[in-house]
Amino acid sequence: MKRKIITTSDGSNTIHIEDWDEQYHSKHGAIQEANHVFIKNGLHYLCHSERSEKSFLRISILEIGFGTGLNAFITYLEAEKLKLKIDYVGVEAYPVLQEEISELNYADLISKKDKTIFKRLHQISWEEKYKFHNHFSLIKRKQFFQDIQDQEQYNLIYFDAFGAKVQPELWTESIFQKMFNALKPEGVLVTYAAKGSVRRAMQSVGFIVERLEGPPGKREMLRACKEA
Repeated sequence: MKRKIITTSDGSNTIHIEDWDEQYHSKHGAIQEANHVFIKNGLHYLCHSERSEKSFLRISILEIGFGTGLNAFITYLEAEKLKLKIDYVGVEAYPVLQEEISELNYADLISKKDKTIFKRLHQISWEEKYKFHNHFSLIKRKQFFQDIQDQEQYNLIYFDAFGAKVQPELWTESIFQKMFNALKPEGVLVTYAAKGSVRRAMQSVGFIVERLEGPPGKREMLRACKEA
């Protein structure tokens, strides 16, 4: 499929898939979306909520759709800032090409001094754990989401798959059952999506789901919690 780099409303780039008319990130702002959905309503929520104030110094994160590495990069920076130890697993079936990565400007806009970190996120080998300083480790898994079999391993899931309009099979009860199984008790899943069918699929497998204010250009998003 034909792909091209586009600039979103906050000045950050993303990849546009022309055949699907779909982007890796919101055209209203890639960085703004990542910060709002995954950091503010995912990582910060987990760190600051009563349920986690004592037990989440070390946080295990699963990202569904590693893609451009933007969410991982911002999480790395937040781990350092918040003095967290994060074990990060990024699952991606179709890795982004290195020539596309070279055109992404996230480090220039967020933290120029960490530009080498962003590059290294993409340069490290797949399926091998790599430690970035003491506060962040990463394993990238080249895997279809349907093949995930993890059991109670993660505190937080960033669910950042392509939208249901182009890949509806990724937003079904069977996929969210895998997500539910992968989370530890009191674990949290966040996603930019807000469709009623997605919310109902989450609820059907046991998630407690809430609608939240969405990122720029989107009215709502969803956060799902797995009760103890």
